[in-house]
Amino acid sequence: MVKFVENELISIKKEIHDMWTLVYEQLDNAYKSLLGPDVALAELVAAREKRVNAFELKIDSDIEDFIALYNPVAVDLRFALAMLKINNNLERIGDYADSIARFVIRTEFKPEDRELFEQLKLSQMYETALAMLKTTFESLEQQDIAQAKSVFEFDETLDSINDQAISVLVDYATRHPESVRLCIELAGVFRKLERTGDHINNLAEETIFYIDAEVLKHRRTAAPAQPEA
Repeated sequence: MVKFVENELISIKKEIHDMWTLVYEQLDNAYKSLLGPDVALAELVAAREKRVNAFELKIDSDIEDFIALYNPVAVDLRFALAMLKINNNLERIGDYADSIARFVIRTEFKPEDRELFEQLKLSQMYETALAMLKTTFESLEQQDIAQAKSVFEFDETLDSINDQAISVLVDYATRHPESVRLCIELAGVFRKLERTGDHINNLAEETIFYIDAEVLKHRRTAAPAQPEA
């Protein structure tokens, strides 16, 4: 019985590892496609979204089966519950990557848009989110609570860049009325990256819960589960 439980735990952990890797690649490729711009890479991200969704459903099913069949307790139950929530948060981040990629596909960028990206600190916003996602992944792999908690410090950076971006976009749209639609869509991109940070915070919280049974969900306002644009 113990051996079967251990094998199931190893299998679930590998699935979460693979899901995390896939979602990181999706977010990173969406970033690269936007900076290019690279429509072909954006189309690849959009095409792989179905894989993310299917993987989420499989992992959910496997974890639910594990709980039903083995009735785990203590650390094994915490692991199962944490991985269930981590899986759901990863899927949401994958949704954001897909949305950004689809923005790239439908948009005709102009050379001067690159200067706007620099004013918006798009690279800093994206690279901060990617660093947070990588750090949280490593904290889970190494079961390092301090590393998981370090992610929370980056959230203010994302919030600050997002707030500044709105002001920059309003000013740019005022001076370039022909770019109003682009500015509105870019505001959506920044909002998605800000929300990505919230979901990564959720990942860190669940990692800490699994490792140390410490509940942090009331530390701040957690990312809501309702559907988002």
